Amino acid sequence: MKVGKELVEDPEYQKRLKEGLFNNKKIEIKDVKNKRSAMISVLIFILATAFIVLFGSFEGMRPSFLIDGEIVTLGMSSIIEIVMLSAAAIILLVTKTDGIKATQGSVFPAGMQAVIAIFGIAWMGDTFLQGNMGQLTLSIEGIVQQMPWLFGVALFVMSILLYSQAATVRALVPLGIALGISPYMLIALFPAVNGYFFIPNYPTVVAAINFDRTGTTKIGKYVLNHSFMMPGLVSTIVAIALGLLFIQIF
Repeated sequence: MKVGKELVEDPEYQKRLKEGLFNNKKIEIKDVKNKRSAMISVLIFILATAFIVLFGSFEGMRPSFLIDGEIVTLGMSSIIEIVMLSAAAIILLVTKTDGIKATQGSVFPAGMQAVIAIFGIAWMGDTFLQGNMGQLTLSIEGIVQQMPWLFGVALFVMSILLYSQAATVRALVPLGIALGISPYMLIALFPAVNGYFFIPNYPTVVAAINFDRTGTTKIGKYVLNHSFMMPGLVSTIVAIALGLLFIQIF
């Protein structure tokens, strides 16, 4: 699939080229300030990542607690949050990093936006769905059982609102199972959880637009006519169609 014009024909790129925004000069970083601190922070981050991989690979390593006579193992989501936040705190303490300067960088605001957009909204959506599971099941059970593919539309819309595949699966797949949708059908519809490209406000989408110095990756006049819409819709629809075809064949 080909979308857009070649760079030699693209007016935005040609405009930037004439303005001298592109040159052949190479930027080299000859030295890094606080090189020792940078190496320590990277090492701590790698160790934290390794611990998460170990906890995920070996369930016996996860902390367990005796609650009301029953052994409860700490979930991976909580372990990831504890380990990574602890690693961040250790980095600040060991390297004596200025926390105020860290929050003023380009990475921290983007990360906090992602925390609010993904964690907060996903939590809200999950709470709403779990609290109203009975009513939702009764209201859409007949329609979804007659046309199971409509559940894929629900997954797509919810992923737009929640900005997360995992949060969408956690929120809606239990409902799909409760409605009696075939597990094979749920797997075939799984690509529908990638709908967060629909509205161009996801951090990686915005970052990709900013990274493209040619100006060809952009948000259109009507917001939804952005550079990711066509490839996103085509890939999602084709993936779902192939999944539905495979479950019919096999």
